[in-house]
Amino acid sequence: MSRAHRLLAGLLAAGALALTGCAQSVDPIERLGRKAAQKVEERRAARAEPGLAGPGAHQSAERRKAGAHQSAERRKSGFRERAVSTATARRWGLDAPLAPAPKPRLRRAHAMPGGPGLPPVVDRVPTKDKVVFLTFDDAVERDPRFVRMVRELKLPVSVFLTDRVLGPGYAHFGELRAVGATVQNHTLDHPYLPGLSYEGQRWEICGQQDKLKQRFGIRPRLFRPPYGEYDDDTLRAAADCGIAAVVRWRTTLRLDGHPDADGPELAPGDIVLAQHPGPADPDGASLTEATARLLRTIQAQGYTVARLEDYL
Repeated sequence: MSRAHRLLAGLLAAGALALTGCAQSVDPIERLGRKAAQKVEERRAARAEPGLAGPGAHQSAERRKAGAHQSAERRKSGFRERAVSTATARRWGLDAPLAPAPKPRLRRAHAMPGGPGLPPVVDRVPTKDKVVFLTFDDAVERDPRFVRMVRELKLPVSVFLTDRVLGPGYAHFGELRAVGATVQNHTLDHPYLPGLSYEGQRWEICGQQDKLKQRFGIRPRLFRPPYGEYDDDTLRAAADCGIAAVVRWRTTLRLDGHPDADGPELAPGDIVLAQHPGPADPDGASLTEATARLLRTIQAQGYTVARLEDYL
């Protein structure tokens, strides 16, 4: 073999050794890179198709979802979680705090006859718990102390609002909502709905849905027709406006100035309309004083007040 041939063979052998050595030194890094890339692709696939992540990941996602829902529910009703002292109850005219409402066992309303796809019409909730649901319409006196009463007694009340009646009073009901009251729909102008066409009723209900969304950032799920009167067009319009239930009442308790009495006989799950005759009752009692009388009536019959929205 010539000297040139020997030189060429030596160069080729050295190059082969160099390539072999390089492959041996880079290979572990390449393997780590491939594994990292594979994990990234698996995570992307899991996000795109939860089923590919395996049962453990799916269960974790479900637990996170359930935990978030429970946290939201606790935040929504957290004002009921802290105990009310006896001293606070007595400051508002009660001998003792309201008993804590039991956790709802049922979220299905007892409905009056309706039709498929229409919201149920509700005047009570089917439950054996000794709870009633306290509701106000928006014509109640705008007593600033009432906001404090709701906050300190942790009083779960639902207020059905009419735009025309409120005028500039939305700020007052915003304060009520901030301390735990819920606001629901009671139409724009408080008309007798069966006297209107379907289009007129839809305008009244959907229009107030839009107003309340604009004012409070929420679209109510519950609707109370003025005077409690409705027809088939009311139910169709309510369904079209996103209403989940049409709320009437089983019992009326007047917020008047008469001395305490036994009042009407309550039944478990009654929806109570707290009816105020005007800006002040005949004896000049404020809304807070009249509400304290109403609460004493509820307590005297062995009941407490629960949040209607927790059951519907």
